[in-house]
Amino acid sequence: MRPILYYSDGYYADIGAHVFPMLKFRLIKEYLLETGVAAETDFVEPAPATDQDAWLVHDRMYIDKLREGTLSQFEMARMELPYSHELVEASFLGAGGSVSALRSSLERGVGVNVAGGFHHSFPDHGEGFCMLNDVAMAVARVLADGTVERVGIVDCDVHQGNGTATIFAHEERVFTFSIHQEFNYPFVKPPSDLDIDLPDGAVGESYLPRLERGLGKVLDDFGAQLIMFVAGADSYEGDLLGGLSLSKEDLAKRDTLVMESCASRRVPFAVTLAGGYAENTDDTIEIQAGTIATAISVGESWK
Repeated sequence: MRPILYYSDGYYADIGAHVFPMLKFRLIKEYLLETGVAAETDFVEPAPATDQDAWLVHDRMYIDKLREGTLSQFEMARMELPYSHELVEASFLGAGGSVSALRSSLERGVGVNVAGGFHHSFPDHGEGFCMLNDVAMAVARVLADGTVERVGIVDCDVHQGNGTATIFAHEERVFTFSIHQEFNYPFVKPPSDLDIDLPDGAVGESYLPRLERGLGKVLDDFGAQLIMFVAGADSYEGDLLGGLSLSKEDLAKRDTLVMESCASRRVPFAVTLAGGYAENTDDTIEIQAGTIATAISVGESWK
């Protein structure tokens, strides 16, 4: 059964000249269609996340500020994004894509959001290009639904998932695992259940075995029944905001390792794309489209 690819043109919001390539969502969809990896019928527009979804992990006062446009200058500066109602709507829509992808994975084995992975958002504020923590919202929603009892988050973005770690610090039903560059943003890293801190310039030969051991902690020791995979393309050697040295081939092996580790244990998973800031945006598009291609392949072979 092919996974649903949740996508909307509404994922885009105009943030002006910015290192975050907001056009990438549409470009990834176009790449998947042009290469024949996906058909138009694979894409489904999600419903926006609700305030009730957001309240599961975010303070109501913060959500009110987003809705009303009353963030302070400091709060906007810390988020590192120009505030607009368009961006708020795009963020709720993207979070809805993550909620839908995680829910659909329970039925199909695999779900994909062609966006998401905004793991730096805290309960009461946004940080690091992240307005809403869609990862935490999706996980909290499926737990509230009562469909599973233990969820693992596998975060392979080059930056540690500080917001997610904070949100689930005292939640025994969630295991947070982040493998990231140690000397990079965020400079204060609240502890995840498992953090693997990598040295500058780490290559695939050292990265992949450590990732595999971490997956064993999540899938076997914790016994996760569902996985949210925060993929990230910013571990790529050509990324402007990363300092690891993973090749495109290494990242493809990473994706296969995560997804097949889940599939071999019959643990459903959803994919969110997270960061990617390659000097050549085409590299980010290729890497993240490749992540989705792997998800489709694993989903089609799910038994």
